Amino acid sequence: MALCNSTFRPKKRDQILVIDLGTRMTKAILLQRKGSLYHLVSYTVLEAPQGEKAPTAEVLAEHLRKVIHALEARTKAVTVAVGVSDSLLRHVEMSMVPVSDLRQMLKLNTKMYLQQDLPDYVFDCQILPPRVTAGGAEPPKSPPKCRVVVGGAKRQYVLDLQTAIRAAGYVPDEIIPGSVGPVNAFEMAHPDVFRKEVVALVDLGFKNSTISILQTGELMLSRVVGIGGDKLTSGLAEAMNISYAEAEGIKVGMPQEVESALQPQVVPLGRELRASIDFFEHQQDQTVSQVFISGGCARSEFIVQNLQSELMVPCHTWNPVKSIGVTLKPQAMVELEQTAIQLTVAVGTAVAVM
Repeated sequence: MALCNSTFRPKKRDQILVIDLGTRMTKAILLQRKGSLYHLVSYTVLEAPQGEKAPTAEVLAEHLRKVIHALEARTKAVTVAVGVSDSLLRHVEMSMVPVSDLRQMLKLNTKMYLQQDLPDYVFDCQILPPRVTAGGAEPPKSPPKCRVVVGGAKRQYVLDLQTAIRAAGYVPDEIIPGSVGPVNAFEMAHPDVFRKEVVALVDLGFKNSTISILQTGELMLSRVVGIGGDKLTSGLAEAMNISYAEAEGIKVGMPQEVESALQPQVVPLGRELRASIDFFEHQQDQTVSQVFISGGCARSEFIVQNLQSELMVPCHTWNPVKSIGVTLKPQAMVELEQTAIQLTVAVGTAVAVM
C-alpha cells in the first residue's frame, strides 16, 4: 500500500532504503540483496527536527541527507514510512471494483466510506480476500462487496515530502502509512503465530501508540491511542518534580525508586489498549491470546509488565529483524540488541517493497 509510487523501479532492487519519520526520532534501515535474500547492512536512529510547526522542506531535506549519509547507502531511491499523525489506516466495505476505481470513490465521497470529510487527500487501497463460511463459500451478495484496507494522507503533505526527498538529492520511491509496518514485520518474524493465533501488536510511539489485532493472518482492527512516550515522560517528570530530560533518561533504564511514580502514568495507556481489545473480542467473539509490544518504551521491562497487568493478556517484546540476515560491524551488532525494537515500522515498510 503506497500513497505515492515512482514511475519505474527494478523488479528486484539491489538495496532498499527505508526511513521511518517519527515525531521525536527518525529510524532508518538499509537492506542489501544477497542472492535471493535481503540483509540488514546499516541502520541509524537520529533525533528528528524539533519545533512547534512542521519542519520546512529545506529543514527536512537537510535532515534526510544526514540520515542517508549515516546509512552509507548507494541507492538513490528512498521509501518513507509516514507516522499516524500524518496518515490514516481504516477498514471499510466497498463495491467490488478495481483498486483505481476504489481510490476515485474515496476521493469523491470520503464521508460515506470513512465517516469524515477528508478533502484533498490521496488514498491507496488493498482488497482483502473474502471470508470463507463454515460451508466453504462466501454467502452471495447483491451488489457484490469487498473488504478493503484504506491508507491515506493529505496530498500537500505527500507533495512536500516528495519535494524534500528530491531537494536532498534522492528519488522518492514509495510513501507508505507506517501503521502497516508492525503487521508486515510480525508476519516475517513470527509466521506461525501470525497464521494460527489471534494476537495484538502494540507499537509505542512518542505522541501516539497503535494497536493492530490480527486474527489468523488477517488484520481485523487498527487503532491509534493518543498516549505515547512523551506523555509517560511528562507525567513522570511532574510526579517526581524533575526535568523532562531527567525523566526521559531514567524512564527506560530505571532505578527501583522510580517505578512507583511511573506506574500511574502507564495505567491510562493500558486501559485504552484494553478497550480496543474488548471491542474486537465482543465484535468477533474471539479472544486475543498474546500481545506483542514494540517501540522505544518497550525497552523498559517495567512498562511491559505493567501493560500486561492492565491488559490481562501475556505481553512480550519481539525482534523485527530476527528473520532477516544481518551483516553489521561488531559494535553496531551489539547496539542492535537494544535498538531493534525501535525498527519495527522501518522493517515492516521494507517488507512491503521487497
